[in-house]
Amino acid sequence: MSSQPIDLSIEFCGKTFQNPFLLSSSPVSNSAEMVARSFEAGWSGVVFKTLNSDRLEIIHPSPRMNAYHYGAKRVVGVQNVEQISDRPLKDNLADFLYLKKHYPAHILISSIMGFSNEEWAYLAKVSEDNGADMLELNFSCPHMCIEGSGHHVGQAFELIEKFTSTVKNTVSIPVIAKMTPNITDMTEPAIYAKNGGADAISAINTVSGISEVGLEDLVPKPNIFGIGAVSGTSGPAIKPIGLHFIADMARCEGLALPLSGIGGIETWVDALEYILLGASTIQVTTGIMHYGYKIVEDMIEGMSDFMAQRNVTKVGDLVGKALPNLKTTDHFDLNRQGIAQYDLDKCVGCGQCYTVCTDAAGQAIEWEAAERRPKLMEEKCLSCMLCSFVCPVPGLISFKEMPETWSRDETKVMDNNLKNEIKLEAFTKEGPNECTY
Repeated sequence: MSSQPIDLSIEFCGKTFQNPFLLSSSPVSNSAEMVARSFEAGWSGVVFKTLNSDRLEIIHPSPRMNAYHYGAKRVVGVQNVEQISDRPLKDNLADFLYLKKHYPAHILISSIMGFSNEEWAYLAKVSEDNGADMLELNFSCPHMCIEGSGHHVGQAFELIEKFTSTVKNTVSIPVIAKMTPNITDMTEPAIYAKNGGADAISAINTVSGISEVGLEDLVPKPNIFGIGAVSGTSGPAIKPIGLHFIADMARCEGLALPLSGIGGIETWVDALEYILLGASTIQVTTGIMHYGYKIVEDMIEGMSDFMAQRNVTKVGDLVGKALPNLKTTDHFDLNRQGIAQYDLDKCVGCGQCYTVCTDAAGQAIEWEAAERRPKLMEEKCLSCMLCSFVCPVPGLISFKEMPETWSRDETKVMDNNLKNEIKLEAFTKEGPNECTY
């Protein structure tokens, strides 16, 4: 373990952040009072909730959110129909001045979204004049219905370049372009943003989705007095999508811009994964909605402990470290094969491994009813590892590489189908379903 002090500070667009952890532009960054609480908790910066120029009256729907629960897991995702800030512009700008006066070492990023070229320029200028350290251009809000706003811009690449260029020609502070995930290839619009002068890219915003349909009234949620809508979904459920897009942009030679990672981040592990795939800073919303600002304490502690254990002193040294190991599937070494292995001393006899292997995998498990234990037929195991995913005992099932001389017996896989059918019938009658542990 390293005895040197751990340095979580990170350089991003010429600014020094005390650590990589920021509030993203959302309900958690809606006012100076809220942001100040987050700074006191340990967050190094904020992307303030997207400013409204007062040209439009913003009225949020009610209710404005719906939680996506899955089984016993609460808040796997959140679907929201909230719009940009409904606060007067002068109040938000006054909050900027307050925050920069009382927290000068913290980074204040103004999120803006215009409805015309002139409005983009205006919001950029007043943000800079009132203390914003950077700008984030919201090209990605998935439920803005006005053409030329939100994700409508993010899907019209020429507009990305045009509005980015307008803002860059208006201000002297760094400009971040926020990309929409509701697109196939994010590198292309990101390059348009770079051509317009963007200094960095942030991604992802919420993913367009439907979190739930009410079975009593048949209305998709959130139910706004009998009407639902496709809108932005966030939370742990979208993390794989966020990691994919960040990695794509980090590997894009034609882009080569700093990245701010967003999407499904609740723990230091989530944050570290984004950093290892190329993000320099991390933005969080839904994790805060679920647990509050204090989660940053665990993020700081967990990241620091990880770095100390691996003798890494600067968090910046971790940015992109996993990218050399990320390749296309044609790079896999297919000559190396393996199987699942079982520590049966830990087994509770639930039989779930047998069920999934028989119904969804290699039919490689025999069930020994008397001992209530699985018996692996190694020559049939596909190493899909489904059994380990459903096993309730951590560490009971793991992957084991086999010698080069080993190979699967495809003949046995086919010939034993009838045998497995008979065993499944016996299993249903006297097997794991009788378990009452």
